[in-house]
Amino acid sequence: MCLIVFDWQPQAAPANGRALLTLAANRDEFFRRETDPMHWWTNAPGVLAGRDLTGGGTWLGVTRDGRFAALTNYRAPSEMRPDAPTRGTLVSEYLTGERVEPLKYLKRVALEGHRYNGFNLLCGDLTRRELGWYGNRADAEPVLLEAGVHGLSNSLLNTPWPKLVAQRDALRDLIHADERPSLDELIETLRDPRIADDHVLPSTGLSIERERVLSAAFIESDGYGTRGTTALQVLPLTHGMELHVKERSDDDGSHKVVRPGDFVRAFGFEVA
Repeated sequence: MCLIVFDWQPQAAPANGRALLTLAANRDEFFRRETDPMHWWTNAPGVLAGRDLTGGGTWLGVTRDGRFAALTNYRAPSEMRPDAPTRGTLVSEYLTGERVEPLKYLKRVALEGHRYNGFNLLCGDLTRRELGWYGNRADAEPVLLEAGVHGLSNSLLNTPWPKLVAQRDALRDLIHADERPSLDELIETLRDPRIADDHVLPSTGLSIERERVLSAAFIESDGYGTRGTTALQVLPLTHGMELHVKERSDDDGSHKVVRPGDFVRAFGFEVA
């Protein structure tokens, strides 16, 4: 993933109307990189996620027992190492492995964080109402997040890049108008192609022309762009919770990329 905005409300209850987690995310990737769209994995039936068929792993997923994880890359082109391990396995290993507390898993990842190219990793156990973050380019230990609206792009948590600020504000506005916005509204809001003004662009080592292209929430360029948008909403029940997920992507399941992507998959299930 390259842009994630989310509202985290660990004290949410059925009576107060707010969702436990409301999230929208864009995955930006090279069009040549083969991907399986979101599906229930046959080798790990409790996992719902897309799959990177080139490097392995995934970028965002949930499980039937209430785990959640997602990842964004950290943009630092001068630091990229071609021999570094695949970052997407950090998500899939959390979702498929032995169930551990999010902070415990993130601390384990942090011990090996130097081996990877830059990343941000979100891990949550929704039944425990814990959501943690770790960035391997941050001078900080993994932490559990407090309630509120947060955002991740290709820098550290809540770094005020233009598209992150705009989409985080847009999410706040949606929730202010309706405490439980629809998944379609979340997806449509994140598919915003507007380019930021030059004076507010970050400087990450890319050309100004490339920074302009990447400043859009929904990226379109030759060979690279936003491959899919995912919306997730977790609703508290009297006993357990209800998860709703929708993905709109450029892949119909045959690995043929169609631009702009308009293949939709929706899922819903309860966690006791």
